[in-house]
Amino acid sequence: QICATLQTQITDPMPQVSVLLIIAAARASFISSPSALHTTASLSSRAVVTHMSTEVTFGDASRQSLLAGIDAVANAVKVTLGPKGRNVVLERSFGVPEVVNDGVTIARDIELEDSKANVGAKLLVEVASKTDQKAGDGTTTSTVLTQALVTEGLKLVASGANAIALQRGLQKASKMLAEEVKALAKPIESDDDLRNIAVIATGSEAMGRTIATCFQRVGANGATMVEDGQTLTDEIDFTEGMEIDRGFVSPYFVKNQETQLCEMESPRVLITDRKISNMQELVPLLEGLVQSKEPLLIIAEELAGEALSSIVLNKMRGVLDVCAIKPPGFGDRRRGYLEDIATLTGGTFVTEQLGLSLEGVTNEMLGKAARVAIAKDRTTMIATGEHAEEVAERIKTIKFEMENTDSQFDREKCEERIAKLGGAIGRIKVGAATETELKDKKLRYEDALNSVKAALEEGIVPGGGATLVYLLRTKDKVLAAMEDPDEKLAVDILFRAIQWPVQQIAMNAGAEGSIILEKCKDKEFGFGWNAATGKFENLLESGVIDPATVTQQAVINSCSIAASVLTTSALITEIKEKEEDGAGMGMDDGMGGMGGMG
Repeated sequence: QICATLQTQITDPMPQVSVLLIIAAARASFISSPSALHTTASLSSRAVVTHMSTEVTFGDASRQSLLAGIDAVANAVKVTLGPKGRNVVLERSFGVPEVVNDGVTIARDIELEDSKANVGAKLLVEVASKTDQKAGDGTTTSTVLTQALVTEGLKLVASGANAIALQRGLQKASKMLAEEVKALAKPIESDDDLRNIAVIATGSEAMGRTIATCFQRVGANGATMVEDGQTLTDEIDFTEGMEIDRGFVSPYFVKNQETQLCEMESPRVLITDRKISNMQELVPLLEGLVQSKEPLLIIAEELAGEALSSIVLNKMRGVLDVCAIKPPGFGDRRRGYLEDIATLTGGTFVTEQLGLSLEGVTNEMLGKAARVAIAKDRTTMIATGEHAEEVAERIKTIKFEMENTDSQFDREKCEERIAKLGGAIGRIKVGAATETELKDKKLRYEDALNSVKAALEEGIVPGGGATLVYLLRTKDKVLAAMEDPDEKLAVDILFRAIQWPVQQIAMNAGAEGSIILEKCKDKEFGFGWNAATGKFENLLESGVIDPATVTQQAVINSCSIAASVLTTSALITEIKEKEEDGAGMGMDDGMGGMGGMG
């Protein structure tokens, strides 16, 4: 009927034809399946529309909901604390479950059914993630401290303390404690300190030795990476010089057919971001190299057409020893990589942005390397060492760029560039019998690498919660800096909270936490309880150490989130209405009419 009405209203003949086609199609569909209209109506009448509404919780009830979520996460995470901490098994929808010992990984995996408690859980995930991002380890300690601060702080808020004053007090006190930790930190003095840091972070003597060996070999500017191995044991692979993840553009450049490599001794290096397709642009440069009989490595955006065929022909005839590769990286990062290569080889980066063209390139603008080995998908370049000062300046520039970026990905790329310029690259290839073990070992290695880097930057302090226990003696000094009585109450809960980690380590090791705590109080700096051996000793001498950054970030981040929870007066969450199972009833009606299709 609708189509017929449209037909009468349209005077133009062409749209009328379209309407007639629609009418014909509708009639054919209805004749072939008379129940089709009935089915559609049946389904649409039973369609369920889910309306999202919100629930607002006020006052103490909102804070208690947040605490319930914080407790749920903290109780799952804190069992992993210390050398005798337990593991947690994480279910996976696809693949095998994961058995992990890493606090932030466990926290991120928790999703609570109660939406109000889930908000508290996500706040605690934020604490762990922030500590992991800044220090690379100490996520479990941050979690334990946050739980303690919120538990103790909510009691004060319920009894009438000013939440804003508590927030100010926590912020001031946490900064003062962080400064105290920084003052107590000792620089790393030996390779044994590096190994001890790695052993504490991984919980394995063998894994700790592997990391220490890797750091010793690659040097201060080197980089260490963790990759999946193909064997049952862990292996270390080192690459000296600059490694570029690009290979030759044509297999005709290969010199050694057995190894499929093109190796050059003392080659000149042309570095450009331009596409080369016209051979005439390169003729003046190549003629000079033919006379000097020097090999040439071309790093260009693209080498194609006449230029590629001519260069390959000259290569095969023995006129010129040449090879071409594409530049590493993508987008804006590609320019940075090319400038790095130019600095390392002492060459000029030929780019239109500097007004340089290929026709104007001279031998003096070419870089020089000691040795280059080009494979199908990888190029290794050994520098001559003649441009050490320029390389050092370039590394400083990249470090400044790294410090001023908020992107973790950009930071990692900067570290990689520094390693390629100034040192070797070490790859730890993790071996394991099962995929579950492999994932657990990789997480431990990554934590340990971050811990070692943090320790190299900020120094080390005694581990096992001993540093926090030592800080208990600074309470009077911190209290004196507080102006408001409620700010002093915040100092009280903070100093009660920093006693929790050592007690939790003791509980996980099967000891009585309060007894261990009392024996560690009022001792000299470095004294503490070694949970691995069960002895009271100087932890600095026995190798139970933590990066100072880890302890600082744990205190600062836990106080930040705890202060936010204490000042909460309302909590807004979504209410998801349960869907009614009505669609299936409509399907029964529709299926009954399917016989008409026959």
